Amino acid sequence: MKDRRDVIDQFHGLHASGSFVMPNPWDLGSARVLAQLGFKALATTSSGFAWTLGRSDNEVTLDEVLAHLCALAAAVDVPVNADFEGGFAVDPQGVATNVSLATQTGVAGLSIEDSSGDPADPLFGFDLAVDRIVAARQAIDESGSRVLLTGRSEGFVCGRPDIDETIRRLRAYAEAGADCLYAPGIGLEHVSAVVEAVSPKPVNLLVNKPFTTVVEATALGVRRISVGGTLARAAWGGWLDAAREIAQEGTFGAFTDLPNVDRLLGT
Repeated sequence: MKDRRDVIDQFHGLHASGSFVMPNPWDLGSARVLAQLGFKALATTSSGFAWTLGRSDNEVTLDEVLAHLCALAAAVDVPVNADFEGGFAVDPQGVATNVSLATQTGVAGLSIEDSSGDPADPLFGFDLAVDRIVAARQAIDESGSRVLLTGRSEGFVCGRPDIDETIRRLRAYAEAGADCLYAPGIGLEHVSAVVEAVSPKPVNLLVNKPFTTVVEATALGVRRISVGGTLARAAWGGWLDAAREIAQEGTFGAFTDLPNVDRLLGT
């Protein structure tokens, strides 16, 4: 039986030096296989999980996410980081309340993002965004869990690709208590500036297309690499190709060289 304190210590240790890839499973089976492949940590994906429920990203309830976190964290022995979206609240006190609940699920880390969901004004105001990180930090500290907090700035994925503003926000989140900083959607041309701006705190890089390698990202100072919903999309891509062939051609050419899933899962 894994000791949760040891798992959280392991997760903090991974952020201390070097770099590691933290892929994103979308269900228990994909989590178990990724752990068996030797990845040292995993992260949930809000989009990948939503798709398993037949919904779009950001359409899953807090209770559903908390149950998912409990199940996934219990399914593997490696640390699990929670994509906790915007904390399922706008006001800092609501974020604090929900982060407290998340710290009880068994996850070793969680992220809080600053996207508002409003297309006309897609980022929370600067002061509110910082206060939300402060609230998350306080909730984690009061829990005594040492869950690792990642502060995310979403400008590059919600229509506000301003690197100066992104760096301003990430620095503020670092000062507010975030242990790791993350700006999904930035390209290699911005990585070094982000790493330098928040140093010595670690930076997470999203790789959702083949624009870099682990070696290249590590050389730029990236500590942690995740893939978001991209592994789930790759799985959906193979499934759709096979299903469309059957529907449109009446043939089954995709049913070759398939994995023995029972063997992968050890069942």
